[in-house]
Amino acid sequence: MEKFILGAALGMAGGALLVANNCKLRNLVKKNQDDLLKKAEQYIDTKLEKMEQKVEDITEDLTSSN
Repeated sequence: MEKFILGAALGMAGGALLVANNCKLRNLVKKNQDDLLKKAEQYIDTKLEKMEQKVEDITEDLTSSN
């Protein structure tokens, strides 16, 4: 999923370069890039929180079994 997000962001940046002459399109692309990056950050933060929770659970299980 992370590779897809990165590819989409790079594709949007390339699209922004192609339409650089048109201010409205450039602003629209920039807004969409910002939205996509925010969603990507939220997705990655969620994944990291889940991984951290799993590590905490495993650590807790190991310490309680000893």
